[in-house]
Amino acid sequence: MRQQQHALTASNLANAETPGFRAKFVDFERALSDALEPGAAPDAGTSEIRELAPNPWSADGNSVLPEREQARLQENALMYRAVAQGLSKRLALLKFAANDGR
Repeated sequence: MRQQQHALTASNLANAETPGFRAKFVDFERALSDALEPGAAPDAGTSEIRELAPNPWSADGNSVLPEREQARLQENALMYRAVAQGLSKRLALLKFAANDGR
C-alpha cells in the first residue's frame, strides 16, 4: 500500500497544473479497519483509493495542493522505511533462530 500511495502522490504532483484534476490518496485508516473486520478477505488496497474534493480556492477545479503532496511523500517515505526496517529485524531474528542461535 505504501508503494501505491507513492505512485498516487507522484501522479498528483505531476497533475498539479491540470484543470479539473482531483488528487487521490490511499485511506490507510479505512483499509486497516476493513482488514480487521471478521471474515475480511485480503485486499491490495485498491478499494481504499479516495479522491479529494476540489480546492475551493482553485479557479480550475484542481484539488492538488503541492505542499500537502510533498508532506504526504515525506510521511510515506518515513513509514516505508520504518516498515522495511521492522521486517529486516524480524527476518534477522528468524535467521538467528533457524541457525540455533549462531
